[in-house]
Amino acid sequence: MSFTSVHNAHEKTIFDTVVATAPRYPALAGNAELLADVACVALNRLPPHYIRHSTDLAFFTTDRERETLQRSISESVDFAFGYVQARHVMAARR
Repeated sequence: MSFTSVHNAHEKTIFDTVVATAPRYPALAGNAELLADVACVALNRLPPHYIRHSTDLAFFTTDRERETLQRSISESVDFAFGYVQARHVMAARR
């Protein structure tokens, strides 16, 4: 039995949002490891929503739910950038 088709519905949107937001954070933008940390922090701030196919999410989500989710994703990514950036600065001072 394979579960490779099961994934968190937020992953791609978070990854895309991290990439789009990265230029606003030049201290992190060029570091793939730190951007991965940002994605993890952002994902951990959202409730998981597992699906097998992206069409599942589109089919079962209302416009209002999509708007709310996009706002939550943006807020989570902004928080994550601030958090990772602060931790990165603190670590550099040691």
